[in-house]
Amino acid sequence: MNNSKIWLSSPHMGGSEQKYVQEAFDTNWVAPLGPNVSGLEKDLEKYLSNGEVAVGVLSSGTAAIHLGLVLLGVTSGDEVICQSMTFSASVNPIFYQGATPIFVDSEWDTWNLCPIALEAAITDRIAKGKKPKAIIAVHLYGVPYQIEAIRAIADAYDIPILEDAAEALGSSFKGQKCGTFGDIGVLSFNGNKIITTSGGGAIVMPTVALKERAIFFATQSRDAAPHYQHSEIGYNYRMSNVCAGIGRGQMEVLDDHVEKRRAMHDFYVDLFKNVAGISVFSVPNSDYFANYWLSAILIDPEKTNGITRESMRLALEADNIESRPLWKPMHLQPIFQQYPYYGEKVAETLFENGLCLPSGSNLTDEDRKRIQDVLLKFMGI
Repeated sequence: MNNSKIWLSSPHMGGSEQKYVQEAFDTNWVAPLGPNVSGLEKDLEKYLSNGEVAVGVLSSGTAAIHLGLVLLGVTSGDEVICQSMTFSASVNPIFYQGATPIFVDSEWDTWNLCPIALEAAITDRIAKGKKPKAIIAVHLYGVPYQIEAIRAIADAYDIPILEDAAEALGSSFKGQKCGTFGDIGVLSFNGNKIITTSGGGAIVMPTVALKERAIFFATQSRDAAPHYQHSEIGYNYRMSNVCAGIGRGQMEVLDDHVEKRRAMHDFYVDLFKNVAGISVFSVPNSDYFANYWLSAILIDPEKTNGITRESMRLALEADNIESRPLWKPMHLQPIFQQYPYYGEKVAETLFENGLCLPSGSNLTDEDRKRIQDVLLKFMGI
């Protein structure tokens, strides 16, 4: 096989990352604090809300979800509602706290948390004597969830929202940036995200006081004392100044990366526009602005003469082009399938028929031509 690999979503450097990293080395700031850490936090605060939120950068998005649950008071024996259609990192921290996940189905418009199933889950858990402690809502593939409907339900039952915006930096709803809708928000800078710090994440909070509490936990909960003293359990979750330097360079090209990811989405919309049975996952209306971190399609085999998600994936793989099925719902995962689930089969159907296609901001015209040629040949067009 002579064709080079076309990845689903690979890191894309902008050019100035090395400047910030070199400064970290030149000044010997290689610890989990320093000017790049505080600088990246300020960059994110300005980008998200012009400084109206407080951001703490951490070692991963998973760490941010975990600290979010800690800050929301989730402890052993509690129940936490979680969107089933997501990556396992949304769920694992629930277990870190000794709590129980309650999984909820998606809806068809945004593929995210279904308001009807959400309220059914809440009322049933309350009837069973266990009011959920928090709701984890996810912006799947960069498409915002139904912000207003989910918030109305959360407020009606006085349950806080932990907003998993790991895939949605650069997305917005009615002009407000994702990551700022929850009682606490979460971002990810993993290597495949819209920008990266190689690994890393951030927690987004409404006040500086709450940020300081989060950073306290993230730095081993060290009390104010000349010696090492600890009155609470802490974690080693702070981002290093070196990784934060990569992030500062990436912030300079974030808008360009969003534009290029959206252009990839448009490329697929045009490619499949006349193909019966294949639809490209898109926002429901103009209130939603998606970064389209990953472009995804839904295939209806009854309308495609037998073309399936898997047959298309294998056709791309044969040409060394990476694609991937949608997230397998958490309530179908072997490790989680014994936990409560509310809803129908929307998430399950999405998984069975959905495929994520190469979406990187660094894909070239030659890459797009290869993807197009393989898909058109496969579809017999």
